[in-house]
Amino acid sequence: MYGRFVIAGNKAAIRDAFSVDETFQEELKPSWNVAPMQEIPFVSEQLRDGELVRRLEIARWGLVPVWSKDPKVGARMINARSETVMEKPSFRTAAAKRRALIPANGYYEWQKNADGTKTPHYLHGKDEDQLLGFAGLYEFWPDPTKAEDAEDKWLVTATILTRAAHDVLGHIHDRTPVIIPTNLQDQWLDPTMTERDQVQRCIDTIAEPNLVPRIVGKDVGSIRNDGPQLITPTS
Repeated sequence: MYGRFVIAGNKAAIRDAFSVDETFQEELKPSWNVAPMQEIPFVSEQLRDGELVRRLEIARWGLVPVWSKDPKVGARMINARSETVMEKPSFRTAAAKRRALIPANGYYEWQKNADGTKTPHYLHGKDEDQLLGFAGLYEFWPDPTKAEDAEDKWLVTATILTRAAHDVLGHIHDRTPVIIPTNLQDQWLDPTMTERDQVQRCIDTIAEPNLVPRIVGKDVGSIRNDGPQLITPTS
């Protein structure tokens, strides 16, 4: 998966789409060119006093394991392969205990052409305004330079699961995000599902996403560019 995606919905739209109970105070700024190491929203679920509470929170895109010495490692962990996520030390604890949905309207991928050039595509759901739920993991990293009671002591980071792409998506790129369908979102977020084999079975039952690709302009290649014009079809 290419490291750029779109979150055009506001906080209210995300809250409604994913049945969020609690959220942060600030308004969410839409972006048509979300890049690694930037802040992204994520939906998680906790068991509190015997009740499930679903929260909308913010993380930096690029997971930093709790045992890492340097948070810069997150730049290399924007994605986690779903086939091996339960085996990798960097991801397996988060996969068992800290799963999330990362709201997105779609994502970009660059198709390699026979002449060596690349063509950017924007991939989205059948309903272009539909908010998709990318399968994500989140983690907390303690900053050793901050005091134990500092408000910013803990860095919250996240990664997006990917899977092999076939059919209509396979000719564009061999990987695609794992997208959790509506009927499996409760199970994916369930904080009581902590056994690794249970989590892997859940992942294995998720069907390949049915997405619509379209060719867009090359301006998306620069993180300096943003705005709805980036998803305008060029042909």
